Amino acid sequence: MLKPDPSDPIVVTGMGAVTPLGVGVEVFWRRLIEGKSGIVRNDRFDTEGFVSPIAGLVPGKDRDEHGFDPVDFIDAKEVKKMDLFIQYALGATAEALAQANWFPETLEDQQATATIIGSGVGGSPVMAKAVETIREKGPRRLSPFTVPSFLANLASGWVSIRYQFRGPIGTPVTACAASAQALGDGVRLLLTGEAEVVVAGGAEGSVDPISVGGFGAARALSTAYADDPTKASRPFDKGHDGFVLSEGAAVVVIEKLSHALKRGATPLAIVAGYGTSADAYHLTSGSPDGAGAQVAMRNAIKMAGIDQSAIGYVNAHATSTQVGDMAEIAGIGAVFAGRGKDLAVSSTKSATGHLLGAAGALEAIVAIQAIRNDMLPPTINLDDPVEEADIFDLVPNKAKPKQLDYVLSNSFGFGGVNAALVFGKTP
Repeated sequence: MLKPDPSDPIVVTGMGAVTPLGVGVEVFWRRLIEGKSGIVRNDRFDTEGFVSPIAGLVPGKDRDEHGFDPVDFIDAKEVKKMDLFIQYALGATAEALAQANWFPETLEDQQATATIIGSGVGGSPVMAKAVETIREKGPRRLSPFTVPSFLANLASGWVSIRYQFRGPIGTPVTACAASAQALGDGVRLLLTGEAEVVVAGGAEGSVDPISVGGFGAARALSTAYADDPTKASRPFDKGHDGFVLSEGAAVVVIEKLSHALKRGATPLAIVAGYGTSADAYHLTSGSPDGAGAQVAMRNAIKMAGIDQSAIGYVNAHATSTQVGDMAEIAGIGAVFAGRGKDLAVSSTKSATGHLLGAAGALEAIVAIQAIRNDMLPPTINLDDPVEEADIFDLVPNKAKPKQLDYVLSNSFGFGGVNAALVFGKTP
């Protein structure tokens, strides 16, 4: 196992977020801590006949002063060349790079910068529209930008081209673990010396008929709270009935501490450990005992070189599905055996819904902000917790302060993918 040098750890120097709670890490964090919800009625398309009419939509500026307008980040002539997930990725990257103050001009620095941005789905809205265009007008009416606008790796591609990052480039497409694995891949690139700086994260923009219809057919979506969308995402609550599909992007800049200090960057947190594993169990469900999740969590803690007792908070993957929530809490219970209310476990998907491939990176930012602010984000809508989870401090409905040295963030995906990240406070 590759391990960071304790005297020169990997640190986060920049963060950016485009979320259903607004654009920008500061706005996102403030609203998260206030217990706000980003779940709304889905007006992206006509939801008549779909089982779930709600979603976690990134607000536009017509609805929120902190909403998203692509021309804030992208030349208006280029917007039509990219699907939403690429636009969101460019927005989150712009914020992260500005905070990190990383705009390499020399060829050496450009070649030392890697771009790893994952996505679970890519541009399915463009694909859906392309099918309609072919059916109604014929294939010759398709835009020449159709394929480049939906390919999952084009978020990384656009970022790389925009900023002239010429180092390693990649796109984990591992469902809901994609962006957590992007960070993990970035850690490995830094440890092997293949890169000096990594721009890592995830982007998703797939609140569209294909995704909503497909997840609805799989009976995975929440359907019981159509009249009160903010109550729909309920991880660890007995009233949970499925997840809420959401969209957005999150990007972080990581590098070794020595590199950050040499160029005058401010370390925000340490990326102390990473672990990943496969369930080899079922296409869409994890093992009921969370066996694969346990491996990922234990490996992340092992890489960090700490005991599980040093972890003060776990940002759970918990999406608000009964099977998934229970499997994860079983895995957490096994890894953190003997712990009780001294271990905080919350799911911020209660506020954001599930951003699929972008969820891991966004929740990594939550973990980093929790450490920086010594503050536990709440699990909102937690009125009647399931007994198996209630042995831990689930931070119900209201944020609260807690001294934190290390936190763990979980991400799991279809196909049995597990990823866990450990973050530590900077020296």
